[in-house]
Amino acid sequence: MKAASRAESAELREARKRIKLLGQENEVLRRATAYLSQANLPGKGSIRS
Repeated sequence: MKAASRAESAELREARKRIKLLGQENEVLRRATAYLSQANLPGKGSIRS
């Protein structure tokens, strides 16, 4: 039982690290989306017609 608890603890620790990383990646994507949406506004030098 103790080995299972250690394995579960390690798995939980890895899952938490992955969740943190995904949150950071999500924040980067959110900021990039906001930046790019501002860059593509009409009248801001956009060449779209």
